[in-house]
Amino acid sequence: MYNCSNCKSNVCYQGKDCAKGYDFSDAATKARNIYEQEEDNKILTVAGRIEVEHYMKYTRLEEIMEFCRLMEYRKIGIASCVGLSAEADILTKILSKEFEVHSVCCKNGGINKDDYGIPHLKKERYEATCNPAGQAEVLNSIGTDINLIVGLCVGHDILFSKYSKAPCTTFIVKDRVLAHNPAAAIYSNYYKRKLL
Repeated sequence: MYNCSNCKSNVCYQGKDCAKGYDFSDAATKARNIYEQEEDNKILTVAGRIEVEHYMKYTRLEEIMEFCRLMEYRKIGIASCVGLSAEADILTKILSKEFEVHSVCCKNGGINKDDYGIPHLKKERYEATCNPAGQAEVLNSIGTDINLIVGLCVGHDILFSKYSKAPCTTFIVKDRVLAHNPAAAIYSNYYKRKLL
């Protein structure tokens, strides 16, 4: 088992390639080839620059904005959950001061859950399914430079990222139980005991 999470020495931080001897020992070489591509190189370099210049100074939102500036991105797409419409609206207002922003709600298209055999939260009413591929298609047709995920469900975020032509990053991760702070599950002693 390859398990970096259990490593105590982190010798990779000092340049050691720990993958040597594994079936994927050429992973570092393949990664270097990816970073030679112009766009991927710029993303990697800009991300590293933001880390160094704004370490422990910028919030995630400020880092996203600086990343967009340095990448020269002008059109930002927001793929949001209908349950986080208020948050998406505030985010849109902030970003619109500097960028062209387009937001698409997860229920776009109004596709019936029954068409795909998806269960309802409340059986007595019509329910539209989340439509992450539709969100991606809308933002693809607009030609966004980058797309932000705002509270899409697990799985829906995967489909959105899969079909988005623009690079994606997450601004808010949905966690209905922990106020959209999923890391709390591993910081809370109660949840650690429950899950372990």
